[in-house]
Amino acid sequence: MTSSDTDTQIVHNFPPFFQVLQNGAVKRFFDDKLIPPTNDTPNSHGVITRDVVVSAQPKVSARLFLPEISDPTRKLPVLIYIHGGAFSIGSGFSEFYTSYVSSVVANSNVIGVSVDYRLAPENPLPACYDDSWEVFKWVALHGSGQTGSGQTESGLGSDPWLTNHADFTRVFLEGDSAGANIAHDIAIRVGSGQEGVGVKISGMVLVHPYFGSDEVTPMMKVLYPGISRFDDPRYNPAANPCLMGKIKCGKVLVCVAEKDGLKDRGVKYYEGLKKSDYEGEAEFVETRGEAHVFHLFNQTSEKAGELMKIIVSFLNK
Repeated sequence: MTSSDTDTQIVHNFPPFFQVLQNGAVKRFFDDKLIPPTNDTPNSHGVITRDVVVSAQPKVSARLFLPEISDPTRKLPVLIYIHGGAFSIGSGFSEFYTSYVSSVVANSNVIGVSVDYRLAPENPLPACYDDSWEVFKWVALHGSGQTGSGQTESGLGSDPWLTNHADFTRVFLEGDSAGANIAHDIAIRVGSGQEGVGVKISGMVLVHPYFGSDEVTPMMKVLYPGISRFDDPRYNPAANPCLMGKIKCGKVLVCVAEKDGLKDRGVKYYEGLKKSDYEGEAEFVETRGEAHVFHLFNQTSEKAGELMKIIVSFLNK
């Protein structure tokens, strides 16, 4: 066997997500089709998109979504969306997620910010958490600032869409699967008073959230080398009800699907939230007869439409 053959031996194999080879290369089973932003041209949803670099080192980017503006004086809510994919696949720039976020933005009339975080295992966790936090802080910067006397004034950010059109009294988080896990982490950071944030979270939508299991899986050990126990507060927040009480947002919507293998963790999260010291409103919805993230794989299906209406209603209440 040559050294080249040795280099390409599979060290870790986790279908349908990725393989890790002996030479450190990562091969993904899912090929994301990335699409460019539309810039000044509306897409099929009537939404225009534009990409921004939030951090140069490490590079963290986001895709912004602006719905049709009929009244320039009206400020719109902001929705920060965090994609799923087991922390290891997916992109905020993919055709898959661009289509979904565009639909949410068009239906709910919000400004969308879709996070494009670094993927594991090349960038082990907590990189994706930190990248998403940087995007949240970047958005928040547009809605908060301090004068010399400590009084709040107009925001310090410079993005024109956020500066001209965003209502920073209505900031929402949404994520699916691993993205829901990351959204929860952001809400915990805000509730813990971490520096750099001057806005509050109005609500959070967790769709088919991934919140671990009763053991740390081999795949998670590769993605998150620092994890050591099943009740790690990021991996399994329901095992830490005292921390769940630190979530600071007005309301939380937990969505699960009947045939999703992750359903029980979503249920436990909702139940844990209700039992904790969380002071906001908690809502729960289950879609019968459907599997994990069905609404993404078949975005025009009847039940995907029903779930969309529930999410839009939550954002617009």
